[in-house]
Amino acid sequence: MAELQEVQITEEKPLLPGQTPEMAKTHSVETPYGSVTFTVYGTPKPKRPAILTYHDVGLNYKSCFQPLFQFGDMQEIIQNFVRVHVDAPGMEEGAPVFPLGYQYPSLDQLADMIPCILQYLNFSTIIGVGVGAGAYILSRYALTHPDTVEGLVLINIDPNAKGWMDWAAHKLTGLTSSLPEMILGHLFSQEELSGNSELVQKYRNIITHAPNLENIELYWNSNNRRDLNLERGGAVTFKCPVMLVVGDQAPHEDAVMADSGGQPQLTQPGKLTEAFKYFLQGMGYMASSCMTRLSRSRTASLTSAASIDGNRSRSRTLSQSSESGTLPSGPPGHTMEVSC
Repeated sequence: MAELQEVQITEEKPLLPGQTPEMAKTHSVETPYGSVTFTVYGTPKPKRPAILTYHDVGLNYKSCFQPLFQFGDMQEIIQNFVRVHVDAPGMEEGAPVFPLGYQYPSLDQLADMIPCILQYLNFSTIIGVGVGAGAYILSRYALTHPDTVEGLVLINIDPNAKGWMDWAAHKLTGLTSSLPEMILGHLFSQEELSGNSELVQKYRNIITHAPNLENIELYWNSNNRRDLNLERGGAVTFKCPVMLVVGDQAPHEDAVMADSGGQPQLTQPGKLTEAFKYFLQGMGYMASSCMTRLSRSRTASLTSAASIDGNRSRSRTLSQSSESGTLPSGPPGHTMEVSC
């Protein structure tokens, strides 16, 4: 695989006392489905996986994940893991517009690009963190390469294939709404859009004025997923621990499987960071990490179960686990659910 680009940049962000700027290296590698760009922060840690992120449609890694990874309490995590932020093809900053007629990779093909990234970096295992379409991509990768995935954090994932009604609704919406409005309807709930908060205004401006809007449309149109066919105890299931996250504003919060509405990594980075720490501790990492925020909260819901389907017990809250001095645990492949 030929390296196409390598540049060194410094991420601009507020620094904590005594903290030095993080150095990042951006790379592009060729895959069977075209070039993919990714940015690496930190250095590999012995016997620890890399944290690999994948963003949702309409976003890139910065607009999707910066509020989370720049959050103060997150610094303890990123000091313990190297992280890789993948940009879907054509979504990276400064990306040229694809030529007319370019065939954008499917979500399955985007998942098949990940082995090329890991091979280039010589990384053997990852903890995947994905939002929306990015969560689906990482799920598909984990199912086909289970030995390389130690854990998954899936935010607002929909594991089901789009039916003909979804297809018809998508086509009808395309006739009556602009691309930016369709993407905003995917990212945020109707309640959030009606409220027109500063966050919604910010992302409306980002998407509307994106210089690569044609590329964004290609990624949007590629979001035609196949059913993951996950079954409790069946032949198709995750072999690693999974943390399912849904925003309170998501339309199907009870299922913890919504693909639109609410962006907890943007609106609730504190809650998500604390839950992520618990998740990592359950995997055997960061045993001495200090928990503060969610241990005092009785509003965040957390469960452990055996699979990703909808038949879940909601009997254990995070506050109860903290007060008893124990962490959520379960067998390999257990599922942890968080509502932010």
